[in-house]
Amino acid sequence: MDRHLRQRTLASIGAAGQRRIAAARVAIVGLGATGGAIAELLARAGVGRLRLIDRDVVETHNLARQRLFTDRDARLARPKAIAATERLRAIDPGLQLEPAPVDLTSRTIDDLLGPLDCVFDGTDNFETRLLLNDWCVEHGVPWIYTGVVGESAHTLTIVPGRSACLRCYMPEPPPPGSVPTCESAGVLGAAVDVAAGFAVADGLRLLVEGPSAVGGRLLVADVWHRGARSVVVERDPDCPCCARGQRAFLRAAAVREAEPLCGRDAVHLPAPPGFDGALSSDRLEALAQRLRAMGAERVRCAERLLHFEAEGLALSLFPDGRAIVRGTAEPARARSFCARWVGR
Repeated sequence: MDRHLRQRTLASIGAAGQRRIAAARVAIVGLGATGGAIAELLARAGVGRLRLIDRDVVETHNLARQRLFTDRDARLARPKAIAATERLRAIDPGLQLEPAPVDLTSRTIDDLLGPLDCVFDGTDNFETRLLLNDWCVEHGVPWIYTGVVGESAHTLTIVPGRSACLRCYMPEPPPPGSVPTCESAGVLGAAVDVAAGFAVADGLRLLVEGPSAVGGRLLVADVWHRGARSVVVERDPDCPCCARGQRAFLRAAAVREAEPLCGRDAVHLPAPPGFDGALSSDRLEALAQRLRAMGAERVRCAERLLHFEAEGLALSLFPDGRAIVRGTAEPARARSFCARWVGR
């Protein structure tokens, strides 16, 4: 039977709409709780090509709310983009899936996004969202902002040239400590599903009916107390991005500082300055052998990353030069550990 029969029967979609969905090219940036739920809904809806972008690996504490991953994925610290691709391919082998276990920065964004019909935000920080906003406004690509903190879900569909952009709503990233985060407030899994559901519904409507059908309304839902409101976000005539044409986040240097990861005892270390290549499988395997000789434990080199443990910490090194150190939230300690063991 046609796997999309019930969806195609909807008057709002129909056979022609389903064909548009099947021909669509969509990217999901961030495959954690919200991004993973979005990816699964899009895959089951039959979106033909999905680009899955995430810089992280699976950990045990992800499993309570990140539906694409298993306990085995966490034990092996698998890259989320790879594990998600495997799960979605099992759901629908006919999908075109493009895993990208890469950090999205102003340096990598052109290669990672490319020609697309829509971009979905599954990230957990406003710097990346504002970078996405700059790129999508620059290229005229619709994108859907989603955010979940505590029991609250937020979504806003942005259609460049037609609706407000994210900087109309939020001109600058909020100052550190000024807003709740998943680390300080936690995350309710049900709120994740609400945000993902509304985001995907808007995205499918955009693919079926076109950009004029959606955009410009912010949904805020309090899942625990059963409250929701939808408000129009007006375009700011003096918006630095969509009105004045500034692309501060897209033009910024791609080098980032070490950053603690939200809700985690872990630190993300960007690629070293000047790193402009990829660590080949041979180089990663040679490093793995050296680490074993140095006394590192649980050394494993597979699925495009090198993983090992030492000194009570764990490190995952990606081919693009990034690293994630788990077991500490202190950037200085993470940098020192990485320097001692991998020389960067």
